[in-house]
Parts: sequence; structure tokens; C-alpha cells
Amino acid sequence: MPMHDDDAGTKPPLVSPWVVGALVFSGLVAALVTYKASGSLETIARVQASHALAPRSEALAMAGQSAAILPLLRTANYLAIVWPALVFGILIGAAVRAVVPSAWVARLLGGSPLRSQLVGGLAGAPLMLCSCCIAPVFAAVQERTRRAGPAAALMLASPSLNPAALVLTFLLFTADVAWVRLAMAVVLVFGVSLLAARCLPAAQAAPTACALEAVPPRGLGEVLVAFSGEAWRLARTTLPFIFAGVLASSLLVEVVPVSRLREVPFRVAIVVLVALVSVPIALPTFAEIPLALGLLAAGAPPGAAVALLIAGPAINLPSLLTVSRTTTPRHALALAGGTLLVALAGGMLV
Repeated sequence: MPMHDDDAGTKPPLVSPWVVGALVFSGLVAALVTYKASGSLETIARVQASHALAPRSEALAMAGQSAAILPLLRTANYLAIVWPALVFGILIGAAVRAVVPSAWVARLLGGSPLRSQLVGGLAGAPLMLCSCCIAPVFAAVQERTRRAGPAAALMLASPSLNPAALVLTFLLFTADVAWVRLAMAVVLVFGVSLLAARCLPAAQAAPTACALEAVPPRGLGEVLVAFSGEAWRLARTTLPFIFAGVLASSLLVEVVPVSRLREVPFRVAIVVLVALVSVPIALPTFAEIPLALGLLAAGAPPGAAVALLIAGPAINLPSLLTVSRTTTPRHALALAGGTLLVALAGGMLV
């Protein structure tokens, strides 16, 4: 019997759209880990050879420029460094929204709060993204799960438990500084994220289905369309807040440069001020390390370096604005306040 057009239209695809979705998601994560790991291993090798870590070179020279345009130049230099990682953050967040089945999300991030916090933190650490670049992934995970605790654990773990940054800290700083950074990072990722989530009201909405579940696909093209649509929606809803936060952070650095805080006459006050400034400023991966080394070389107390190493990478204005938009301003303030307290505690311990 000849096949009619209607019969041909219902013929299943040779490859399941869910398989394609799994390949898209796992491929993006594998590509990001490979990209970050290769650069990190090169940096570690250079540090082992030279016992020093120099700041990254600037795409746009800032020396001799007028004070009015310095924040814009600083913003452009920052984005020139982080844009590949930011693209990865958008794409992985879009994959979480578009192609990760609800059963996977429930299996990984469901269950007890302690278990979900642990899974969120362990999932974030290998990504090694800075706070700005992991923010879109936070938005996607929080939307899918309606659980801010594991989403925040993932967001904080990516910069705070970055294994390469921790290795560099042990290579370049004394053992007490390195161990306190590691211990406080664990407290921040698994403790502060859980406590901050208590500032949110009980979830009123059920976890959202991914795009492929909302509209079951009939072909591979629909998978790509769903993924592209989620990437555009995530970029449209997060990038304006990230860019605004980076610019505001650049303005803050011009007003209160971290390197000048060492001139404060009281050592405890230096630690407090460094922690306060380190929470909002936007730093690319590893940038906190040469800044902290510079503070020590200029005579600042070790506690100030520790506060910077803890708070500097963990969170910043761009990620806080994204958190505020995705959850509530109160939740964002709780994460910022918790990060500040942990940084102060680490600084006082040294």
C-alpha cells in the first residue's frame, strides 16, 4: 500500500529529539570544562615556573585617559576578558531551560535541602565561571526548580570552589591564607546559600517544564528552534542587568580603588573595608589573586587579602542584580550580606 503524506508526516525521526537535547546539553558543559581547564592548566604551569601571577593585559589602554571615561574603558576591558565564558553561561542556561527533562531536574536537585545543596555546589565547581558568567545558569536552574538554595549553591561554587583558583592560592600564598579561603568557600557555598533561601516565601508556582516538554517536538529542527528561543530569552532578560552591574562596579572601583585601602591606619578597618568593597566589584577569573598579592606587597594585613580572596570572586553587582530580578531583592541582599560576613570571618581568622 502506498504511503500517504499524512503517514509520512507522522513518521518518527531517526534520532530521538531527547537524545539530541542531551547531546546539546552535555556537549556544551564538556566544551566549557575543556575550555576553562586548558586555560587554567596553562596558568598553573606558568605560576609554578615563575612563582608569580601577573594581572591580565588590557584590551584598551587606560593610562593617561580622562577620569570620565575610565569606567567605560574598565567595563570594556572586563567584557573583553569574560565574553567567551558569558556566552557559555547563556548557552548552558538555555539548554537547562529547553532540553533538560523535568525528571532529571527532580532527580538531581529534588529531595532534602542538604542533598540538593550538595549537588548544586558540586555541579557548579567544575564549571569555573566567574560570578557574572554563572548568573544566567542560576536564573535557569532557579526557574526550573523553584528552589533558590541549590541554584545559589551552584552559582557561588563556580567561582568560589574553582579548583584552579584554589590551586593557585596554595601555590602563591601561605598555608593559613589558602586553607582559610577554602574553608570559608565551603561555608559560603553550602551554608550561606541555604540560609539566604529562607528569606524567600514558599514557592507558589510549580517547577517549570522544559521547552521540549511544553511542546513535544516532532523533529530535530524543533529542538534547535526551542534551544535558540530560550537562548535569546535568557540573553534578553539577564544581559542588561549584567552589563549595568559591570558598569556600576567599574564606577565603584574608580571611587574606592582596592589598592588604596591599605592606607587606612587601622588594620581591622582595612579588613572590613576590603570586604565591603570586594562584595560588589566584578572580577574575572583569577583576578582576585594578583589584587590580593598586591595588597600584601603594599603592607596590608593578611586578613585583608583573605577577605578579598573570599568575597571578590564569589559574588558581585552584576550577579546580584540578576539574582534580584530572578528571585527577590531581599534574597540578593541576603547573599551579599552572607558573603560579607564570611569574608570578614575569614579575614579575622588569619
